Amino acid sequence: MISNDTIVALATPSGAGAIAVIRISGAAAIAIASQVFQSISGKDITKQRTHTLHLGHIVEDGKVLDQVLLSLFKGTNSYTGENTVEISCHGSTYIQQQIIQLLLRKGCRMAQPGEFTLRSFLNGKMDLSQAEAVADLIASDNEASHQIAMQQMRGGFSNEIAKLREELLNFASLIELELDFAEEDVEFADRTQFHELLNRIEFVLKRLIDSFAVGNVIKNGIPVAIVGEPNVGKSTLLNALLNEERAIVSDIAGTTRDTIEDELVINGIGFRFIDTAGIRETEDHVESIGIKKTFEKIEQAQVVLFLVDSSQLTADRIENLKVEVERIKNKYPQKTLLVLFNKMDLMSADLIADLKSQISNSLFISAKNNEGIDNLKDALLSFVNTGALRNNETIVTNARHYDSLLKALEEIQKVKWGLQNNLSSDLMAIDIRQALFYFGEITGQVTNDELLGNIFANFCIGK
Repeated sequence: MISNDTIVALATPSGAGAIAVIRISGAAAIAIASQVFQSISGKDITKQRTHTLHLGHIVEDGKVLDQVLLSLFKGTNSYTGENTVEISCHGSTYIQQQIIQLLLRKGCRMAQPGEFTLRSFLNGKMDLSQAEAVADLIASDNEASHQIAMQQMRGGFSNEIAKLREELLNFASLIELELDFAEEDVEFADRTQFHELLNRIEFVLKRLIDSFAVGNVIKNGIPVAIVGEPNVGKSTLLNALLNEERAIVSDIAGTTRDTIEDELVINGIGFRFIDTAGIRETEDHVESIGIKKTFEKIEQAQVVLFLVDSSQLTADRIENLKVEVERIKNKYPQKTLLVLFNKMDLMSADLIADLKSQISNSLFISAKNNEGIDNLKDALLSFVNTGALRNNETIVTNARHYDSLLKALEEIQKVKWGLQNNLSSDLMAIDIRQALFYFGEITGQVTNDELLGNIFANFCIGK
């Protein structure tokens, strides 16, 4: 992917629209654009200042292809850190193709996925974690994921890592220096200060690692499985949450035979609701497959909504329900379980009070009448740690970063153990170097072509 060619790609989504933007980047970008662009005012764009706009025509052999607006960015004053031209043309797919093909004939080549951002990284315009945040920002579809991506793109995460790495590097230099004077038995690195630094690094790494549990679900949407027996109102609840007729509602038990998924943003947090097949004993082959999928979705879910038809409650049913709830809690101890009693409009106040006292984490709703749905949404939000978001703390959402942080923490703990047990400087130096390596992997101070290829291949072409 690393190349000095001049590249071109459509920077806006493919298809017809009001306008389209075609991006060119590379040493010859302005020279190539000048061969096909004729300014209305007769200006030579190769002699114009950076960050200027020019109205003109794209012309091939005297034939005008389109009237366009050309944006000029010179050298390091561009997104990629090299000469860049953006051509805003009319959004006809024919016009887009004709201009791109003309630029290819003039010496450009088609950009690879993420190649513009890759060049930005290689030219020092951003570090690797910031570059990855660009893709997250494009993919963000709710306020929380957008906020996290923006915070990372502004360098919040990489600045924190870079500061720790710099402090560790300073001590590493002193440790390495001691090796040069091993025969004289001198210590240049203050062991007390070094121990304090390792404790601080360990604390920050653990906080960042712990944040991944929140960040990952916010980035991808928090999966919520709606489960229960057939005909208790699961599909009606899904429709009430989404405020649309997404799932088929019927009095016939076993209507939902496959999982139905849809997304909803509540106060900026994305939730993925999964309506599952009713759990019961059945000889229907198709329905049994649906029930099997239900348990698979419970495994994948972060939150489980266990829906109960309150109109069918008896003393025995309540006792059985308590056993079922405990069974689910024991089987999935890491998952949040919320017991929803549907058809609350048919329940007495005494029964509601009794159930609240017997079954923890219980809510009362009427999916059909849309009662209690706002309380349910509030309960779902309470399960998400939004405090870190409100305080603008660094939250890790990238699995690659998470893996490097875990490995760095392991090496730091090795160094701490060595320091406490008076391990020789040369052995500690090995673990310090390894920790520095994993820090560098996050920000891009340590890279290879395979790593860059894997990261930027997931970008869209044109970015």
